[in-house]
Amino acid sequence: MKTLEKLAFSWYNFVMKELQKNEINNAEMVTISRAEYEALKAHNTELNKQIELLLQQIRLGQKKRFGSSSEKTQEAVMEQLSLLFNEAEAYIKIESPEKTKVAAHTRQKRSGSLEEILPDNVPVEVVEHRLSEEERLCAACDTVMQEIGKEVRRSLVIVPPQVKIREDRYFSYACLTCKAEALETPVLKTRKDKPVISGSFASPEAIAHIMTQKFVMCSPLYRQEQELNRSGVMLSRQTMSSWILRVAEDWLKPVYEEMHRRLLQHSVLFADETTLQVLKEPGKKAQAKSYMWMYRTGGDTEHPLILYEYKPDRKAENPKKFSEGFSGYLHADGYQAYYTLPENITVVGCWAHARRKFDEAVNSLPKSEQKGSSAVIGQEYCNKLFSIEDKLKCLTPEERYTQRLELEKPVLDAFLTWAQTRNAAPKSALGKALYYLQQQWPHLIEYLKDGRLELSNNRAERSIKPFVMSRKNFLFANTPNGAQGSAIIYSLIETAKENDLDPYRYLVYVLNTAPNIDQTHPDWVIPLLPANAPEHCRVPYAKSKCDE
Repeated sequence: MKTLEKLAFSWYNFVMKELQKNEINNAEMVTISRAEYEALKAHNTELNKQIELLLQQIRLGQKKRFGSSSEKTQEAVMEQLSLLFNEAEAYIKIESPEKTKVAAHTRQKRSGSLEEILPDNVPVEVVEHRLSEEERLCAACDTVMQEIGKEVRRSLVIVPPQVKIREDRYFSYACLTCKAEALETPVLKTRKDKPVISGSFASPEAIAHIMTQKFVMCSPLYRQEQELNRSGVMLSRQTMSSWILRVAEDWLKPVYEEMHRRLLQHSVLFADETTLQVLKEPGKKAQAKSYMWMYRTGGDTEHPLILYEYKPDRKAENPKKFSEGFSGYLHADGYQAYYTLPENITVVGCWAHARRKFDEAVNSLPKSEQKGSSAVIGQEYCNKLFSIEDKLKCLTPEERYTQRLELEKPVLDAFLTWAQTRNAAPKSALGKALYYLQQQWPHLIEYLKDGRLELSNNRAERSIKPFVMSRKNFLFANTPNGAQGSAIIYSLIETAKENDLDPYRYLVYVLNTAPNIDQTHPDWVIPLLPANAPEHCRVPYAKSKCDE
């Protein structure tokens, strides 16, 4: 950022010197031709445009570096735009739809009381503090005092993860009578559970803990290694890496593949992608970009699914291959690769990205020029759509479809009419916002076709964010196999979280159960899906999605 500012200011100084050279006083105007004057004037105009573009970049850079990342319009700007939608020819009166009552979920109140912050099944350790008989002697008559009451103080105790050895002993049994009579002696052996990794001392609990720390708490293996070493456990990061990749391939991958099959059966999906650095990618430099793609179901499903997929590039064939067999709507962010998908897949545009463009256009202007500007008006059109949509979030898809046509379509029509009358330099922030809006318009209005669709691709961005946060800690993957193994683990963990499961308990359940299931049965993986996890894997509270 500092380099960009230095270059911008250097160019600014150069342009100012050029302008000074081109200043024409009254005496000089007499000696030059009209053509020369017009050429100098055009040159000055072009230099002024370059200065303004550079200043826009500086203001945007400063906003990104020092300002808030929120795209919500400031109150002062909102007030001066309060009459924006009141003029009859273009502005629509927005009325709140009638409230529809929905079944409310209960959530335990988060407070300072132990009873309110903890689930019901937390064990209570009682520690009694009593005085000895000598200490209870009465100072007045030497009689031993009797207990007349107690004061109770409750506190929360958190014990760090404990390390222990579990020694499973499987006993054998023989008939001593048969042995005494020299007959063939029957022998019985206790059935042994199969280990999660054959020949290893790894346990499902240990592997689940390592996975949770890395993929949920964003703690890289080298940090976990250091923490364990400080406790006297000399477990190397290489061993931990070997464990998680082995179980990802043996037990989690079949669950992932079944989740993929079920994902494609839905008719509304979301997609997004982000960068990843893989050090040992064949045919690529270690510094080259690879990609983690993410696909997920929408808010219309009872059991959401979230799947990650690692690919070495950002080619259009990646989503095309992943979505083979899918037919329906796909929310995306405007990346052209999604528009090469088959005709049976309708791409739905993202209004959050459109609003972001206008937000950048606003921030590229000096504060004194923002009021009443085209950038602010475009931003307010987007805000109006999100405001209406927020009021419709708890309606049924059918009700939402009807209300959108009644309340949002007039705003959209007015927005397009307004945008088509605006002029801005193509390279300016406003020019880019208007271009994105008109170029994406056919996809931005697709959400009106079905009440299950959403105004933005924010659902996908929220689901890919955990990977982005973890990437800031582990920085890169070592090999493509490691990257795809991470994709599988992220898929199960994020899907578990979306289904109100505790990731650790769910992974322990899968790693304990999978090795002991008859894998010759065609549906052996079905019980391992997050949707079929047992009750003890669930978090002790329910999500509250809508207010009554």
